[in-house]
Amino acid sequence: MTTKLKVSAGVTVHADQDRVWGLVVDWARQREWILATNTEGGSGLGATVVGRTGIGPVGFTDPMEITEWQPPSRCTVTHLGKVVRGRGVFEVLPRVGNGVTEFRWTEHIMLPVTLPPALERLAFAVLAPVARLGLGSSLARFARLLRPGR
Repeated sequence: MTTKLKVSAGVTVHADQDRVWGLVVDWARQREWILATNTEGGSGLGATVVGRTGIGPVGFTDPMEITEWQPPSRCTVTHLGKVVRGRGVFEVLPRVGNGVTEFRWTEHIMLPVTLPPALERLAFAVLAPVARLGLGSSLARFARLLRPGR
C-alpha cells in the first residue's frame, strides 16, 4: 500500500476568472510565484509539463501530464517522476462580486516509500504543515502578481 498525502490551500484575488486562469497555466511564469521552481510545457489534455525544483545543482525534475483540462476553471496534472508522484489540481472559481476569484491548489502526493502506520502518522505530522506552508506562501505571491495596477 502506498503512503499518500493530501495538501490543499487557496487564495481569493481581485481579478476575473480568465485573468487568474491565464496566470495559473502560464507554466513559464510559475517561477514568479512557486519558490525555487521553473516550469515549461504545453496546454490542453495530454500535453506534457516539466518542472524543475531546486537551488543550483540540488533539486529534482517533476515530469507531468495534463490529465484534465477545463478552461478557465480546472487543470489536473499527473506527476510522473521518481520523487513526486500523484496528482496536482488547480481550480479557478469565480466568487460573488465583480472580478473576485478563488484559486485553489490541491496536491494528492504518493510518497516514494511505503511507511508503517506509526511512521506514516509522524511523516504526516511533519510533512503536511510544511507542504501547506509552501502552498500558502506560493499562493500569497500569486495573489500579489494579480494586484490591481500590476
